[in-house]
Amino acid sequence: MDSRKDSHYARNVFGVSVVEFFWGLGFPIVLESTFLQLFLKSLGASSLVIGSVPFLFIVGISCFPLFASYCSRNYRYKRPLVILLHLAAAVSVFGFGIVLLAVRDASHIILFFLIFYALFSISLGIGIPVWLNYLVRIFSETRTVPALGYMMLFQNIGKIISSIFILKVVEKYAFSPSSSAYVFIVTGLVFGVGSISFLLTREVADPNDPEPDNVSFFRHVSGALNEILANRRFLLFLTADLDFYMILTVFSFYANYATSFYGVAPAIAAGFFVACIYAGSITVNILLGTMNLLTLKQKFILSKFVTLTLLTLLVLFPTPATFFVISYMLGFARAIRNMVYPPSVKKFAAKIDVTPYYSMAPVLTLPFAAGYPLLFGKMPIFRRILTGCCLVFRCWLSYSPSISVSKSISTTDAMDFTGQSDVLSGLQSGKGGQVEDIVRI
Repeated sequence: MDSRKDSHYARNVFGVSVVEFFWGLGFPIVLESTFLQLFLKSLGASSLVIGSVPFLFIVGISCFPLFASYCSRNYRYKRPLVILLHLAAAVSVFGFGIVLLAVRDASHIILFFLIFYALFSISLGIGIPVWLNYLVRIFSETRTVPALGYMMLFQNIGKIISSIFILKVVEKYAFSPSSSAYVFIVTGLVFGVGSISFLLTREVADPNDPEPDNVSFFRHVSGALNEILANRRFLLFLTADLDFYMILTVFSFYANYATSFYGVAPAIAAGFFVACIYAGSITVNILLGTMNLLTLKQKFILSKFVTLTLLTLLVLFPTPATFFVISYMLGFARAIRNMVYPPSVKKFAAKIDVTPYYSMAPVLTLPFAAGYPLLFGKMPIFRRILTGCCLVFRCWLSYSPSISVSKSISTTDAMDFTGQSDVLSGLQSGKGGQVEDIVRI
């Protein structure tokens, strides 16, 4: 089976790289920049409205993945569904651009934006698990990580080009409704082109694909949840991955932290910080992705080293100079995690179709995704205390000598966290057994 997948390796790498390049062009508009916040602010939106944008996105990608597994379960070939869900997200952005050309009242524009952004988030929420399952499906186990490295490299190239485009547009036209409308229209179009580019890939049907079923939505969800909760190794892996949400939280506040308290100019934070983040991501894409240095387990542990270091710098040595290093390390750590997560889930699930695992994890981890930013933003002193505690915990979890390689997993770089069962039991009893995982960026 793997040999058949490997025969299409070059074609599939090219296909998904084209997809991610075009989506990378659009990400800085709708996800990874201050464009949306500044656009809404120019319309007179309140802080509550601006704050609802990440809330809508978190709800969309955390709650609606439940439908992904159910909707895709009877599709032996996943590519048509992947294309359809990506196109739905593209149409949402494109549609808002068209509406923006016709509507001039600021309050109406804000209302339409929230509606279309909610549709965009829901489309991504349903589409991400299906997309992740498709990626690990079209590549063999040994070549998944290099393929993802090429894919994310092209996505980051697209992000850099788009960031320059945003800068030029804002410098020339500010945030006028007409110029912003064309920005959203172009973004929707490039998303659409990227979505259609999945046609360049080739999917090989697996002879062990599950048979179609007619179970109800609730029976399907409860069955998937029971299976995941019974998979102790998978839960331990997700718990060990909790620091990813701390990385996302640092992304949300550290630029404000640098400009408000350490004299970093806003232009530097908006420009050079982003450049350093992309530089860190591209370093990972090349060295650990395309060149495939280190095993999957070693990549995972390296991400913990980097996370520990950047949090230490942020908490103990926050100077203007170290913020550049922190930015680079943020991009580095996030890129490793995004690279190792899909194949790791595939290993621990030990199934052909792992969409239920990708679907249920965001639901289980919604308290962490929403709770970390809320706690850290409202309680600055507690933020430092909790961060210090997390440093100690992550240090022990990453370097414990009781971590061993599971014999039940065939590959040499499989990860086993059974040695931490006592600590996890205490953590689960204290936090209601909540465990973790993903967003697309």
